[in-house]
Amino acid sequence: MSRLDVFIDRMVSQRASLDFAIAETAGLTGPVFELGLGNGRTFDHVRERVQGREIYVFERAIASNPASTPEPEFTILGDVMETLPQALDRFGPTASLIHADLGGHNLQKNDIFARKISPLIEPMLAAGGLMVSSDRMYFDTLTELPLAPSAVEGRCFIYRR
Repeated sequence: MSRLDVFIDRMVSQRASLDFAIAETAGLTGPVFELGLGNGRTFDHVRERVQGREIYVFERAIASNPASTPEPEFTILGDVMETLPQALDRFGPTASLIHADLGGHNLQKNDIFARKISPLIEPMLAAGGLMVSSDRMYFDTLTELPLAPSAVEGRCFIYRR
């Protein structure tokens, strides 16, 4: 499979999974957390579709397209290993939806990072909340859900509290 095909599968799966998660959590009131802004594509997608919930973005440094950049009051800058525990203190277990696209092209490194960050993400999710990730995560109390119909197996993962 070409790198272009892998990228397309990832993007199709990400959109399908996010749309599913947004619809499933529409009745929840807690904030949405976008872990990793990148150029802002998924933030822009979520911002267009989420109604009535604040969207906070966690990122080391902002480098997104200006049209896809969150307002400063909704931006949490720094290393997620530090900012996630701080956000838990600030928000408690209230996140209705968490989306993480933090990995790179090295699948082994992504898996090591997922094992480190999973315990930081897990307590942030509200009852009924969903977590969408580009990598398999390692949670004790969240349940992995089947993928959205048009998502490609192994390109996205969805978990529910």
